[in-house]
Amino acid sequence: MALPTSNPATSPDPVAQARIHLAAAYRLAVLHELEEGIDNHFTMVVPGHEDQYLVLPFGFHWSEARASELVTFDEQGRTLQGDGVVELSAQCIHAPIHRLTGAKVVLHTHQTWATALNMLKDNRLLPASQTAALFHGQIAYDDEYAGTAGTLSEGERLARLMRNKPIVFMRNHGVLVTGSTVAQAYRRLYRLERVCRNQMLALATGRPLHLLTDEMAAQVQTPGADDRHPRELRERLFFEAMMRVLDRELPGYAD
Repeated sequence: MALPTSNPATSPDPVAQARIHLAAAYRLAVLHELEEGIDNHFTMVVPGHEDQYLVLPFGFHWSEARASELVTFDEQGRTLQGDGVVELSAQCIHAPIHRLTGAKVVLHTHQTWATALNMLKDNRLLPASQTAALFHGQIAYDDEYAGTAGTLSEGERLARLMRNKPIVFMRNHGVLVTGSTVAQAYRRLYRLERVCRNQMLALATGRPLHLLTDEMAAQVQTPGADDRHPRELRERLFFEAMMRVLDRELPGYAD
């Protein structure tokens, strides 16, 4: 079966496409058991408006996410477009990270296996598999739980901690993943959960892990010159495939 050249939920209008992709990510998180009902947050910069962000208004279950129902908010927490409000910690964590790091997409969850790893005293993700090696050197670690976020200073603190790294492990809390597109950020989040699960299961055996060297991890992260599927293409194909799964199993996100 040939792959479709495009997904019917892809729109040439960048704002409409941003809405569709973000709504799809919310619903995919339900299928992949990365969500907590109405809590946690996915946000995206509104194309053409660097100081405005899209989010699912608080109170909706993530399986209900629709492109048309996402609201636009600013760093002061004001709803600029749509009906509903942004949850306080989404405003206080996400808006400063968007502003200070330049990330277009910020995904924050308390997903099971990543959170389990972050409950450990030694919560470092280890390069013990090929996929885990892709995250080697890409994670910032927030080692001191600071409580629930109620001021913009918390997001600013996390942004300073991140520097140029796209992922934060939040001890006793969860994870935060950024990206330049929804496809990139969600693929990172999806794969991160699986490598955290792999590590926790391997640790549960009580036997020592065999780690890849820094040099081998760097090699895994560097595609060959003859790679026929470069990173951006892989991210796009991944997300288009996931949207086709949604079209079958949880349709309506593009409405």
